[in-house]
Amino acid sequence: MRPRSMTGFGRGEASEGGKTWVAEIRTVNHRFLDQRVILPRLFTAFEEPVKKRVAAVLDRGRVDVTFSLLGMNNTEPQLAVNKSVAFQYRCCLQQLIDEYGIVGPITLRDMLTLRDVINLEEQRPDMEAEWELISASLDAALKDCDIMREKEGQALKQDLLGRLDKFAAIVRQINDGLPQLLQQRQNDLRARIQKLLGGIDLDPIRLAQEMAVLADKSDVTEEITRLESHMAQFRSFLASAEPVGRRLDFLLQEFLREVNTLSSKIANASVAHLGIEMKNEIEKLREQVQNIE
Repeated sequence: MRPRSMTGFGRGEASEGGKTWVAEIRTVNHRFLDQRVILPRLFTAFEEPVKKRVAAVLDRGRVDVTFSLLGMNNTEPQLAVNKSVAFQYRCCLQQLIDEYGIVGPITLRDMLTLRDVINLEEQRPDMEAEWELISASLDAALKDCDIMREKEGQALKQDLLGRLDKFAAIVRQINDGLPQLLQQRQNDLRARIQKLLGGIDLDPIRLAQEMAVLADKSDVTEEITRLESHMAQFRSFLASAEPVGRRLDFLLQEFLREVNTLSSKIANASVAHLGIEMKNEIEKLREQVQNIE
C-alpha cells in the first residue's frame, strides 16, 4: 500500500435498459473529509448513502461527486387525465343541464377549462433498481479516482524521500563538525580569558570547569538523536498502509522544534546557515505533506 495524494479525478458508468448513470468524482486536499454530492432532483434521498460509500474509501480531502442520468429517462413528468375528477365534472355539468334547462351539449373545451382534469404527474422510478446503478457507477468512479490518487501519491513519496535525504545530509554535516566546532569555541574562550587576565596564568582546573560548562551548553546530542529518530519514523509512515498525512504533518512540527533548539544552542554562523537550510527543507516537506491523505 502506497501513500495516496488527496488530488484525483474518477469517472464511472453503469447502464441498464437504455439508460446510463454517470458518476464523476473530483478530490483536492483538505484537513478533513468534506463531501458535496449533486444528484438529479428525484434522487436526492441517496445523498447520505453516497456519502457513506465515499467515506468508506476516502479518509481526507474535499470531495465533489456529481451524478447524471443519460439516455432513456422514465422519470420525466407525464400528462395524465384524472378520470375520477373528469367523471364527477361530467355528472355535475349534466345535472345543471337537466335541472335548469341549459341548451347545448358538454364539449371537450368545457372540460379542459375545469381544474385538475388533466394533471402533470411525476413518474415514480424503481428506487431500489436505480440505487443499484447509482452505486455501481459510484464504485467505478471511486476505483478510477483511487488509481490516480495512488499514482500521484507515489510521486509525492519519492519527492518527500528525496527532500528527507537532503535534510539528513545537513544533520550529518552538523554532527560531523561538532568536535571541531567545540574545540574552536574552547580555544576562543581560552583566548578571551587570557586577554582579560593580561597574561596572568589561569588556574587549569578553573579553565577545565569553564570548558565543561561550555561543552554542556553546546551539547546537541539529544537534538541530533531525536532528529534521526524522527526521520526514521517519517520513512516508516511513508511505508505504512494507513492514511498518514496528519501524522507526517505533526512529525514535521517536531522536526522544526529540534532544529530551533539545535540552532540556539550552537551560536555559530555556519551552523546558523545550515539551520536555515534545514528549515527551508522542512517547509518544502510540509507543503508536499499537505497533499498526502
